[in-house]
Amino acid sequence: MATADQILARFIEDDEFYCARNLKIRDKYGNIMPFEWNEAQRLLHEKIEEQLAAMGWVRVIVLKGRQQGISTYVAARFYKRTSMRFGKRTMIITHLDAATQNLFRIAKNYYELSDDTLKPATKNNSDTELNFAKLRGGYKVATAGSKNAGRSDTIQYLHGSEVAFWPNAQHIMAGLGQTLPLLPGSEGILESTANGLANQFHSMWTLAVAGKSDYQAVFIPWFIQREYRRAVPKGFELSAEEQEYQETFGLDDEQMAWRQIKTNTDFKGDFAWFDQEYPATPDMAFQRVGHKAIVNTLAVSKARKVNPKHLQAIGAHVVGVDPARFGDDSTAIIHRQGRKAWGLKKVDKFDTMEVVGIIVRMLEDDRTIRMVFVDIGGLGAGIYDRLVELGYGDRVTAVNFGSKATDERKYFNKRSEMWGEMAEWVADMITPSVPDDDKLHADLTAPGYSHSSNGQIKLDSKEKIKKELGKSPDAGDALALTFALPIAASDIDMPEWKRRLISGRTRKTAMSA
Repeated sequence: MATADQILARFIEDDEFYCARNLKIRDKYGNIMPFEWNEAQRLLHEKIEEQLAAMGWVRVIVLKGRQQGISTYVAARFYKRTSMRFGKRTMIITHLDAATQNLFRIAKNYYELSDDTLKPATKNNSDTELNFAKLRGGYKVATAGSKNAGRSDTIQYLHGSEVAFWPNAQHIMAGLGQTLPLLPGSEGILESTANGLANQFHSMWTLAVAGKSDYQAVFIPWFIQREYRRAVPKGFELSAEEQEYQETFGLDDEQMAWRQIKTNTDFKGDFAWFDQEYPATPDMAFQRVGHKAIVNTLAVSKARKVNPKHLQAIGAHVVGVDPARFGDDSTAIIHRQGRKAWGLKKVDKFDTMEVVGIIVRMLEDDRTIRMVFVDIGGLGAGIYDRLVELGYGDRVTAVNFGSKATDERKYFNKRSEMWGEMAEWVADMITPSVPDDDKLHADLTAPGYSHSSNGQIKLDSKEKIKKELGKSPDAGDALALTFALPIAASDIDMPEWKRRLISGRTRKTAMSA
């Protein structure tokens, strides 16, 4: 039988045990119940603990669906640390005063319903304050309505909820960065459902996914919840799109019945709206309702799961290089051979000659590379010219995104054509393999398209995407570049007329740039 000291030690060391044995929550039926974690909470806890072990502090940004218990988990995590450690202060901040008070009420309930042996003495216990007298710690609450919210004092734990809906998010985060110093043991957890693209939360998520911030991105898909399912009704049928969705994410009919009826009941049958509120992937969460992506997100999800070892490499080994155009964009490089795409590499803050050096080493180290396609917009023209000067002209092709498409009846320009060819490749019946990378996935599904007055497919411009997303789809453009021209696997396989055609196009494209 465990002693009191052993039980206390387990309370301190085991967060899940502490929550189940000491904390109470109000469930969806209104009942007061022990706080037993669900699958989403357990997944988030695992990710947080991994970062804490690696870094000594926690900075996590969580993209979630609705009613998954993430706020409840974060509130419990910080209540335990604030109420069991000396000198710790927690700040709760949400988009609305009522929401802030609701989260604070959860923490107050934890305190009021806690076992007396684990309940610290308090002072100034009110609707807006909870301070632990002997521990010299407690809670602060704020609402994102003011630009100065959260600027005063110093805290150790920050719980930011529904960050995508904060009206003054950029100013608030600038202040919170000083309020929550990056010190060992400090923890900042920002969580939210998506709210489109033009907000601080999306910008922070994008930087976290790219590894350009202290925050770690954690996504919680809706179907991890066991309760998001229902009995299959009589006459239940799935459309072809729903069948593809089911196959992509490995869902059963009860989950699909829940999704279908939820969409029809709450979202007027609009599955894009459902995907924003109950996303299966991050790009679905941020997908603008009504956005018509040229590359199908379900096809990308399936391609991410394909093991390249199970595909035979047929065709020429080609490489796409999309040089950085803007100060905060990256140079992206990716390989493709037939139905396999691999080796995504992104480099930041490199000048023209540094990128040339990377390509030269790549060509020298891997003689199987038949062609490197370089976008000659921005820095690309200088990169291409230098590679030709160095004697690599027969293995490098300049691509002008704004030049004419090969199939001018179908596509508005070369960039639209390359993306169109890539979209068909991704959605092929024989699913290709692409790197299992969230950044690449987001880039591939970012561009929408329209039709010109002549009925041609016209891809959204880089500038428009940059304005909407805050970034250029570098990795997507790099993969699209591998579809610039058909390349034979070897010179023996390439007819003389095609060699002359490619050579002529290369010279003409470079001169027109």
